[in-house]
Amino acid sequence: MPHTPSRKVLLIDDDASLRRVTEYSLHSAGFQVLSAVDGKQGLASFRADYPQVVITDIQMPGLSGYEVLQQIKAERPETVVIVITAYSSVEKAVEAMKQGAYDYLAKPFSRDELVMVVEKAFNLLGLQEENQRLRDQLEHHVDFSHMVGNSDAMQKVFDVVRKVAPTEAGVLITGESGTGKELIARAIHQGGGRSKEPFVAINCAAIPANLLESELFGHVRGAFTDAVRDRTGKFEQADGGTLFLDEVGEMPLELQPKLLRVLQEMEVEPIGGKVRSVDVRIIAATNQDVELAIEEGRFREDLYYRLAIIPIELPPLRERPDDIPLLIEYFLKRYCAEAPVSVSPAAFECLKAYLWPGNVRELQNAVERLVVLNHGDVVEPQHLPAKFCAASVAKRSRVVELPPEGYSLEALEREVVIQALERNDWNQTRAADFLQIP
Repeated sequence: MPHTPSRKVLLIDDDASLRRVTEYSLHSAGFQVLSAVDGKQGLASFRADYPQVVITDIQMPGLSGYEVLQQIKAERPETVVIVITAYSSVEKAVEAMKQGAYDYLAKPFSRDELVMVVEKAFNLLGLQEENQRLRDQLEHHVDFSHMVGNSDAMQKVFDVVRKVAPTEAGVLITGESGTGKELIARAIHQGGGRSKEPFVAINCAAIPANLLESELFGHVRGAFTDAVRDRTGKFEQADGGTLFLDEVGEMPLELQPKLLRVLQEMEVEPIGGKVRSVDVRIIAATNQDVELAIEEGRFREDLYYRLAIIPIELPPLRERPDDIPLLIEYFLKRYCAEAPVSVSPAAFECLKAYLWPGNVRELQNAVERLVVLNHGDVVEPQHLPAKFCAASVAKRSRVVELPPEGYSLEALEREVVIQALERNDWNQTRAADFLQIP
């Protein structure tokens, strides 16, 4: 049988007979009941078990029901408190509700009234929990609005990102330059529990080797000649959040052991300073073949495995050509919202045939260039740089079109010979020269 969470109710009342009857009624309705004879005992019981619902009389010796209500709401605001009052003093119950009570029971009350009010209280708690769950889901929702891709390859990437974002696992994103590695890193950060904390990025390839250690771990004033003031490193800047180590494959070999130690111990030692604890999630990225770098002794294997707990490989744009029209439309909307521009089918074919060595970044720059040069409402092939059209022409200019079911080599050779003869007016000598046959 599935486990049903216990519905725990604390009953506080100095009237022994009423307390026993109320306790029995709640037990018989399926609630777990704790009871206390006065406010002091009631608060002690509350702090020991933290029941979801508290029923307290208002008029009691010692601590009144008002004081019990105030203490409970101060310590656990989500607790539902129901007050009991005499029929003649309903105004006291109304005052209690102004102070945070959920509902009241006026003496004398029936078993049905009691159970109905308590059931409503637990229904409210259920709605509050569901509301909080939905808020948490929304807060940790992975935002792919800046990434475009309906291809199977990109959908697989998005699936991995959704799964890894709520965890604390380290991620290594690999892929060619321009494939969107930092966008993926930011999506992981935004979809996790650290989304409200800093996202700090550092490009390990863009900083000279002699300065990278100071950038990562910081330094104190006087640690070296140019250290005129204290400097907080990227690890400390990202404390509580996420540190994105871009182009980590370019990190100098002599600095890798120190990075590995920081990842293992979560402690940094600024140059010339003392060890400090940090709490950082690491996401790294590289366009290098890290396994080859390990073989060649340029990258530590133990550091690789520490970084690549979850590896994510981004496909180059040439391997997902069906995403190219989507990306073009996305960037056109970004750059020309006021005066929409479209791309003709022929121009689309040129752009799809191009191999895009610079990937999405190159495509984005190409679209921005087309918008800035303003060729009118429709982009045609003649508006494109020559390299895009050349790729399309090369794709179409084939000696033989191979059928999808396949083609024998013997038939292929025969077709080539026939085309050479046709081109040379069936002169066998010229056809042989054309085919470079000795």
